[in-house]
Amino acid sequence: MTGTAAAGAAVRVAGAEHDALIRTTRLDSGLRLVTERMPDVRSVALGFWVDAGSRDEDPAISGASHFLEHLLFKGTDTRSAQQIAEDIDACGGEMNAFTTKEYTAFYVRVLDDSLPLAVDILSDIMWSPAFRPDEIEAERQVILEEILMHEDEPSDLVHDVFTAALYPGHALGREILGTEDTIEAMSRDDIAGYFGSHYRPESIVAAAAGNVDHDALASAIDARFAGTTGAGPIDRSGAFDAPRPVAVDTRSTEQAHVVVGARAFDRDDPDRYALSAVNQVLGGGMSSRLFQEIREKRGLAYSVYSYRSAYQGTGALSVYAGTAPGRLREVLDIVDTELAKLRADGVTARELDLAKGHLKGSLALGMEDSGARMSRIGRSLLVHGEVPTLDDVVERIDAVTLDDTARVVDRVFGDGDRTLAVVGPFDEAAFA
Repeated sequence: MTGTAAAGAAVRVAGAEHDALIRTTRLDSGLRLVTERMPDVRSVALGFWVDAGSRDEDPAISGASHFLEHLLFKGTDTRSAQQIAEDIDACGGEMNAFTTKEYTAFYVRVLDDSLPLAVDILSDIMWSPAFRPDEIEAERQVILEEILMHEDEPSDLVHDVFTAALYPGHALGREILGTEDTIEAMSRDDIAGYFGSHYRPESIVAAAAGNVDHDALASAIDARFAGTTGAGPIDRSGAFDAPRPVAVDTRSTEQAHVVVGARAFDRDDPDRYALSAVNQVLGGGMSSRLFQEIREKRGLAYSVYSYRSAYQGTGALSVYAGTAPGRLREVLDIVDTELAKLRADGVTARELDLAKGHLKGSLALGMEDSGARMSRIGRSLLVHGEVPTLDDVVERIDAVTLDDTARVVDRVFGDGDRTLAVVGPFDEAAFA
């Protein structure tokens, strides 16, 4: 095993100085490993981050990434789902997974002396899933119920309606869960084929944080590798069609749920830190413009916020609010007014200081445990190809200027084009 000799050679650990607590290695298999040593804790969080999500599925197997997320915990060639659950419970650990548009993550958090068990279980489910027909059928029903549950939550559904309108006809516009039709039609061969083509070590990052020895973990993961190497990078090229201006899902709901937004820039754009600051000013917290105007001053909504999305090649900045149907027009008018003010007058120095303080504070507070640190370094290496230190991220936030925020506002909202999505007792003609 020679993988550990390549530490730091394939990826960059960013920062003014090399952080000795964060190390990277490309293993012989092609899998990348990143660890952050936390010598004062007794826990270790270990995750496998796969560069494959709902964006990478053919339309006929929409939902395959999420289906796989469920199935990999259902058993391997040597373990049943119950055995996996019992082994994790017996050591007081926790285990979970999630799927996004562009990646899927599987993770375990255990006491440091149970790390060998965590490595063994995660390696087993990643390289030797059983895909037993009865387990596939049982999980198929679970996912169909999850789709129905999602459909019953209009405050969640409106974000999918918005995304579908923002990226019409594109894989990014499809729901992560898939549809009832695609889930019901998906065969074992479909699932196993998607797994075989996307779950290759070159597309996977293993991340660990806590009381962990980097070299020992690299050797343990290498020793348990039983997959197939090879596979080129995922092709996410291709043009996007123009967004739809309005999308309405007509339902008899007590509240109208609305998302207003526009396309922004991608996950690696240098302006992403300035965009985070603009988002914070617009609707990112209790002192934000939209929260103050819509909730605090007028009492028009309980929940109102803005958020940014970032993908390979594109992104978005969006506003959500839930309000009584009779007040929807007023809420939309306030959103329009605040966006117009943002374009005309920009962000104030005071607002920028508050935004920077919040971003830096929430970053630090979010790094209090091994699970959060594992997620940060794993996602950073997979998505950005680098692992910035916390000090480096703080420097990037501090470097944002008022000119940067003005440029970002112009890039996102300068042309005035926006997409509106509504779930509630309306039809599209009401917003023509």
